[in-house]
Amino acid sequence: MKHFITIWAFALMFTTYAFANKSDSTTIVTIDMNEEISPGLWRKTQKAFEYAKQNNADYIIIHMNTYGGMVVSADSIRTLILNCKIPVYVFIDNNAASAGALISIACDKIYMRPGGNIGAATVVNQTGQQMPDKYQSYMRSTMRATAEAQGKDTIVSGKDTTYVWKRNPAIAEAMVDPDVAVAGIIDTGKVITFTTLEAQQYGFCDGVAENIQEIIEKEALNPAIIKKYTPSGMDIIIGILVNPALQSILIMVIFGGIYFELQSPGVGFPLAAAILAATIYFAPLYLEGIAENWEIALFIVGIILIGVEIFALPGFGVAGISGLFLAVTGLSLAMVDNIDFKTEGLSIAGEAIFKSLLLVLGSLSVSFIASLYLSKKFFDSSFFSGKLTLATAQTTSEGYIGIDSHIKEMTGKKGITLTILRPSGIVVIDGESYDAKAEYGYIEPNTPIEVVRSETGQLYVVPIN
Repeated sequence: MKHFITIWAFALMFTTYAFANKSDSTTIVTIDMNEEISPGLWRKTQKAFEYAKQNNADYIIIHMNTYGGMVVSADSIRTLILNCKIPVYVFIDNNAASAGALISIACDKIYMRPGGNIGAATVVNQTGQQMPDKYQSYMRSTMRATAEAQGKDTIVSGKDTTYVWKRNPAIAEAMVDPDVAVAGIIDTGKVITFTTLEAQQYGFCDGVAENIQEIIEKEALNPAIIKKYTPSGMDIIIGILVNPALQSILIMVIFGGIYFELQSPGVGFPLAAAILAATIYFAPLYLEGIAENWEIALFIVGIILIGVEIFALPGFGVAGISGLFLAVTGLSLAMVDNIDFKTEGLSIAGEAIFKSLLLVLGSLSVSFIASLYLSKKFFDSSFFSGKLTLATAQTTSEGYIGIDSHIKEMTGKKGITLTILRPSGIVVIDGESYDAKAEYGYIEPNTPIEVVRSETGQLYVVPIN
């Protein structure tokens, strides 16, 4: 009994100690954003925030060093941060440019390394040229709304109460548009990029730190349990595969492979490349729950219809056009996260579909032009000549002819029509059936006829009165 009481006492002390330490410690999840803002990073951020929730994190700290990236992905990350119930801090380790600035402003607190930068959020294309004003307008609005979301600070001086924005929305706009002037800070003609000290002076930096540990000390979060989110190998691979640049290449391989297979049927390699590219394209989207079964089915049905058009209904057009439409639709819709339709509204969903459609159509156009050019180069090359294409010619001087010589000797012969000639049909001459064409008009069945000429293997007949 004495031993039992002793063991029970030790167990109680250990449990009390464990719970006391657990309640006193702060759980912090850290996320690295040291890369271009892209769909892969958006996916990684979603996973990291889920990881933070599962581990009952008290704070999330983003370790950022980026020159920006895609506005769509940055906007998704911004929205996730604003809606997160866990306080989110960001540590800008040198750079938070463009889309990185948008994400940083969404965070509850911003810390910067000495010598860091934040700003320059003008929307540019892939060549670095400034996009039209409608894109800048959207980015201005997004930056302003994000700054406003951080609220106002209340200042009470005697009987007077004033409200000051924690992060001035006008400054956030001026990080995008050179036409926006902020008195005492910047004139028109330039966009704002703050250094660490400037950002701290104007409310876009809450403190200066050399590293995350220093932030924890300044925020008095010790004792802290730091858990760094590390994506798995599969997550990294999927993040790479959902990159729009790679998706564009895969689309080109899909349509290019189909085109080359049609040019050299039976070779197999182009078709195999197209199937592999389609698998790589759809697999990560399906695993992420972005691509639905019916979207993949649309693509498959489209490819089948294209094949039917080429091999079974040449010259008709409806099956081919329908197949191309379904294939492009399947590829485009597979890129769009279906949550857009459920929560974001028609305008945002429509914009997402339009962008994915442009990517698919652009890739298809490049693939078609490149295929036309490369097919001529490949099939005319010495490597392919004689292997995939015929390298020899069968000339008439060597005794080769393209038609049956017997046809050329039938002019003047008589027979009877077996079917109606409208203008083509079948005739019987000397007990043999031949394809023939009426020289003029239609000729009814069982009408006596005479062969008046033959050209390129075709008999031309007239009725005998």
